Amino acid sequence: MTKQEFIERISGQTGLSKKDAGEAVEAMLGEIQNTLRSGGEVSFTGFGKFHVAERGPRQGVNPQSGERITIPGGRVPRFTAGSGLKQAVKGG
Repeated sequence: MTKQEFIERISGQTGLSKKDAGEAVEAMLGEIQNTLRSGGEVSFTGFGKFHVAERGPRQGVNPQSGERITIPGGRVPRFTAGSGLKQAVKGG
């Protein structure tokens, strides 16, 4: 599903115009992004949790030269599914 399809479904379920639904989706995604940028986490009970994890440096290989390189670590976004989402996907 694309973002546009998602917005259309939200619009249909809530009675909001597509424009208002799009603004609501953009606001939600922006707030999740801003919270993760500052190192926080966003939890939706039963759905899951967005958080930031630290990734350490690791070894890699340059595909063109075959030379071994060190890929630097950094902060990466992560999502952990909640029990409600797991059950919904499982079919229970």
